[in-house]
Amino acid sequence: MIKAAGVAEVTDTDFASEVVGAGIPVLVQFTADWCGPCRQLGPVLSDIAREEGDRLKVVQLDVDANPQTTIAYGVLSTPTLMLFRDGEPVKSMVGARPKRRLLEELADVL
Repeated sequence: MIKAAGVAEVTDTDFASEVVGAGIPVLVQFTADWCGPCRQLGPVLSDIAREEGDRLKVVQLDVDANPQTTIAYGVLSTPTLMLFRDGEPVKSMVGARPKRRLLEELADVL
């Protein structure tokens, strides 16, 4: 998986502790190496992780290497961005988008 700078990688093994059990909202990018739009989101997610790190955790999950979590949350396309708050998914977005638009879409649930 192409990892975005400043964005942690999570797996089936640690998803519950890193995402569901997090004390702040978590934005999860369900991604894959072969996904071009996923790579486009890398710099956007790195910026958001750096700028919003005090109130939002940003992580990536490789859908090919972690099928249990991918199936459990009904992810059918990449990139899928899913925002978790208090351990529950509260927003899901499919496809790449510019940073400004992504922040606008997250503003109502953060």
